[in-house]
Amino acid sequence: LCAEDTHSSTAVTDDVKLVGGASHCAGSLEKKHQGDWRAVNDQYYDWNLTSAAAVCRQLNCGSVVSLRRTRVSFVAFNNIITEYLISDTEQLFNMWPDEAPSSSLEITCSDSVRLVNGTNLCSGRLEVKSNQSWSSVCEDDFNLQDAEVVCRELGCGAPAVLQGALYGDVEAPVWTKEFHCGGSESALLDCDSSVRNTCSSGKAVGISCSEPGDIRLFGGASRCGGTLEIKQWGEWKPVDERNWNLRLADAMCGQLDCGSVVSITSRRSPVKKPMWGVKSDCDASSLLKCFTRLLYSSSILEVTCSDSVRLVNGNSLCSGRLEVKSNQLWSSVCDADFDQQDAEVVCRELGCGAPSVFKGGLYGQVEAPVWTKEFQCEGNESALLDCGSSGSARNTCSPGKAVGLTCSDTDNVRLVGGASRCTGILEYKRHGDWKAVDNLGFDWDLRATAVICRWLDCGSCTSTRKKTDSLERSVWWINTSCVQSNSTVKECVTAREKSSSSSLEIVCSESVRLVNGNSRCSGRLEVKSNQSWSSVCEDDFNQQDAEVVCRELGCGAPSVLQGALYGEAEAPVWTKEFQCEGNESALLDCGSSGSARNTCSPGKAVGLTCSDPDNIRLVGEASRCAGTLEMKHKGEWRPVADWESEWDQKSAAAVCRLLDCGAAVSTTMTDDSSDRLVWWIKSSCVQSTSALLECVILSGITETFYGLDVICSDLLAQPNISPAPSTDGVSKAKQQGLQVLMGTNFTITCSIEPQYEGGFFQLIFNTSDTTKNYTLPAVNHSAHFLFSAADHTHQGDYSCVYHIYVFSRNFSSESQPLSLTVSASLIELIIRLVVLLLGMMLLIAALCFSSKV
Repeated sequence: LCAEDTHSSTAVTDDVKLVGGASHCAGSLEKKHQGDWRAVNDQYYDWNLTSAAAVCRQLNCGSVVSLRRTRVSFVAFNNIITEYLISDTEQLFNMWPDEAPSSSLEITCSDSVRLVNGTNLCSGRLEVKSNQSWSSVCEDDFNLQDAEVVCRELGCGAPAVLQGALYGDVEAPVWTKEFHCGGSESALLDCDSSVRNTCSSGKAVGISCSEPGDIRLFGGASRCGGTLEIKQWGEWKPVDERNWNLRLADAMCGQLDCGSVVSITSRRSPVKKPMWGVKSDCDASSLLKCFTRLLYSSSILEVTCSDSVRLVNGNSLCSGRLEVKSNQLWSSVCDADFDQQDAEVVCRELGCGAPSVFKGGLYGQVEAPVWTKEFQCEGNESALLDCGSSGSARNTCSPGKAVGLTCSDTDNVRLVGGASRCTGILEYKRHGDWKAVDNLGFDWDLRATAVICRWLDCGSCTSTRKKTDSLERSVWWINTSCVQSNSTVKECVTAREKSSSSSLEIVCSESVRLVNGNSRCSGRLEVKSNQSWSSVCEDDFNQQDAEVVCRELGCGAPSVLQGALYGEAEAPVWTKEFQCEGNESALLDCGSSGSARNTCSPGKAVGLTCSDPDNIRLVGEASRCAGTLEMKHKGEWRPVADWESEWDQKSAAAVCRLLDCGAAVSTTMTDDSSDRLVWWIKSSCVQSTSALLECVILSGITETFYGLDVICSDLLAQPNISPAPSTDGVSKAKQQGLQVLMGTNFTITCSIEPQYEGGFFQLIFNTSDTTKNYTLPAVNHSAHFLFSAADHTHQGDYSCVYHIYVFSRNFSSESQPLSLTVSASLIELIIRLVVLLLGMMLLIAALCFSSKV
C-alpha cells in the first residue's frame, strides 16, 4: 500500500478495502494478496488511529472516526495474513508468521467530512465531500454550532478553536452552500444549507476540536480511588500495569483534581481483555498521549489519591506547600495553625515517611484562599481532615508563613551482597517488604545507575550488570526513563506484579565522585569523609592524583586537569594535600600532607576530565574510520546493535566524533548470516552523550544478526610530501623547507600509507600571485612530480592531496605544506664572488691613490 497525496480527490487504492460496514468507508480492513482478499491482522497491536487515518485517506474517505479490534481464534485465523501498518507517511504492509491468536481491525471513517493539514487527528482545515470531490468551506458559511456537529461526527471533543485560514487558505473547489446546523445533528450534511458561490482569501474554515480523551478512577470508595480507566474515541478501557508508576499516577491525581497520589496496585482479571498500554517514556505533563496502543492483558491498574490533601511545588511526591481541599476549593495552610503532630498525619496519609522539614514559606508563599482554622491532631489519625480543629477562624496569613513540608522517604533503597554499602544487588522496600529490583524494557544503563548512586549518597557509578539466578522470585519492577529523570526510587517503581530471575547489580565508588560534568568521566572532584562531601583545591592535587581518580572510576587516563573547569569550590573543602604515587587503586589509599587547609581561592576547585577508555572501534575495512561498530565492555569486544532500531546519520555522527574521524558520511544497519554476541545500545542516548559506554543497556537478549556499519569523512590517512632522495641541489632538511639551486632538477614525492588500491595525487603549488595543479595516478601508493631547471617561478608552497573513489563516494586527504625556495647556482655564486673581490680591490686602490695625493 503506497502513500498518496493527502489532498487528492481521486487517489483510491485497489488493494485495500473496508467490508461489512454501512458504507465503503466503514468495516473490517482487508487487503488483496496474490489475488485473494484477506483480513488484516493486528497480531502485535501496532495499529493506532494515525495508522487508521492513513487507510481512510487511501480510500478517499473522510477523517478517521474509530478503530476497534475483534478477537479471532487461532483456528479461524489460519488463512488470514498477518500484517500491519508501519507509519502514517510510508504505508507498508509487512508479512509476519501466523502463529498467535490474533485480532482483526474494524475502521470507521467519516463518509463526507475531513480535517487536513492539522496538528492532530482532531484539527485541520475543514473539507466536505460531494460527488466524489472534496471542497473547502468558507468561514462565512460556518459557525460554532456547525463546528460542534463536525467535531462530534469525527468522534472528537467540543470545538476549542474556530478560525479562518488557521490551517491554510481556501483550495478549489469551494463548498457553495452556507450550513445552518442546529447543533444536535449527527453529521454535517444532515444540516440545512443555503447557496453561496465565492469565498475570500484566508477564509477557509480551520477547526481545532478538543481531543476525545478522558480519565477516571472507577469502582473505588470515592472518585479519587479505583481502577484507572481511559476513554478514547467513545470507549472506556482499563490501563495495563506495565510502565505505570507513582510519578505518572500523581499527575493523573492532579488532573482529576484529587490530592496527591497515595498508592498504586495491580489487580488480576480472570481473563485477558483489551487495555491501554502505557509508553515506557511517558511524559507526565501530557498523559493522554501516553495511551497510544491497545494490548490484551489481565493485569489491571488501581490508583488511590488522597481526597483532600496535596503537596505542591515540591521536588518530590513527599515535599511541597501543603494545600487542603474543602467545598471543591484548595486552600493554603498557615504555619501558625499547623504543628509537628499535624505534619505526621499528613505524611502518613500520603504514604511518605516521617516529617523531616517543616517550615513556613519553604515551597512558596501563601496563595488565596487560606484555610481558616487551626488543626489539632493527636498524631494517630489516618487523615488530616479527621483531626479536630479550633473553633475560631482565620482569614489571613502573613507572607512567608504558608506551610512547607518535607516528609522523609523511608530508608527504602539499598545495595546488598557487595563489599560495601555502595556495591551489590539493588533492593527496594515497599509495604514493609524488601525485594530485588529488575527493570522494565531491557533498557537499564549507566546513566540510570548514576542516579541510584546519587540516591544512596555514594560516589560516581563505575559499572552495572543484570544478574541472572537459576530460579524466579518476586521482584519490584522499575521504569528506567523515570529513574533517568532524577525522580526518586519510590516514584519510579511500577505496579507490575511478576516474578523474575534477574536483578540489577550496581557498583558505585565509595568516596570519590565527579559532579556537574558532561559525562560520568568528567566534573568537579569531590571526596567523602565522615559522611560529608568536600571539594578539592587545585593546589593539593596533581597529575598522579588524577590518574588514580580516573582509574578508580573506571575511566581512561586524565586528559584535562584545571581549576574551576566545572564550577567553583563548595564548602566544605578537603583540608590536606594528596600525595599519590599513581599506582594506587583509590584516592583515599594515597598518602597526604600533615598540614591542613581550610580555604580554597576562587577558581581553584579541581575540575577533571578523564578520557573515555579506548572502547569503541570500526573494524573490517582498511581505515580506522570505516567499518562495523564494535565496543569493548567488561573486557570483551563485540559488535554493537541498536535496541530501538532507530539508528540514523545523527547517531553515526556521534560515533565519528568520538573516534575523531570527522563527520558521518553514511551508515547502515546490517544483517549477518547468523546470530552473534552483541552489545545493545540505545541510539537516542548516543546522540546526547559524550561516552558511548553510558548507552549500553542490560538486555536479556545477548545475540542478534544485526549490526551497524559507519563510514566517516576522515577515512584516509594524511599523505606525506617530501623531496625525492635523488633530488639534486637540495640543501636544507624538509622540516626547514626545501631549498634548491637555480637551474637544477628537483622531484617532489607524494605518498600515503597503504589503504586502498588506485586513486591519484594532486600536487597543489601556491604563491602569492598564482595557484597551479599537477596530477599523477598513485602507483604503489605514491607519485613523483619531476621539475627541471629550477627558477624563481618554482618558489612557493606545495601540498599533496590524495583522491580516491570508494564506498560509492569520493574521498580526499591533504598533506602538510612544504615551502620551496630557489637559490642561485654554484657558477652564479663564483661570478658574484669574483665581482665582489674585484670591486673591493678597486675600492682599496682608489683609497690608496687619494691618500697619496
